[in-house]
Amino acid sequence: MSSAGENEAASRSGSIWQNERVRRVILYAAVLLAAFLLGLVPMWMTARARVRERDAAQAALRSSALQNTLASAAIDARQGRYEPARQAASDFFTNLGAEIARGPDSVFDETQRNNLRAMFAARDDTVTLLARSDPASADRLVELYNTYRQATAGATPR
Repeated sequence: MSSAGENEAASRSGSIWQNERVRRVILYAAVLLAAFLLGLVPMWMTARARVRERDAAQAALRSSALQNTLASAAIDARQGRYEPARQAASDFFTNLGAEIARGPDSVFDETQRNNLRAMFAARDDTVTLLARSDPASADRLVELYNTYRQATAGATPR
């Protein structure tokens, strides 16, 4: 019987050793997980900050691109280059419409979008004046440019 008792004691000490080994592996895994999370959280916060900065820069770029396109159209019309001015004006209205259609995701707030929608009333007349090479189109584009600047004054990109 002593042989059976020794086997049972050896079996118990083996299972205790394995049980302790399992606990140690779980502890190491928990420590590694904690270390991973301690490194992940600051990286995640930094990445979120960079995403916000990127989004703000893209919003500012979209607003500036619209303004530059309209200014380019006005300058071209002043210099008598009506076809490039017509194309730039058409691009401006197309891109402005797309930006306004973005709704809450637009670079403009609700008030600015409402003010900018009023500019579309002059779209067809302006493009027609440019297509006819009418010198009055330059003044119309300058008026639109000033209206755009007033409508977007104080715009803070989101």
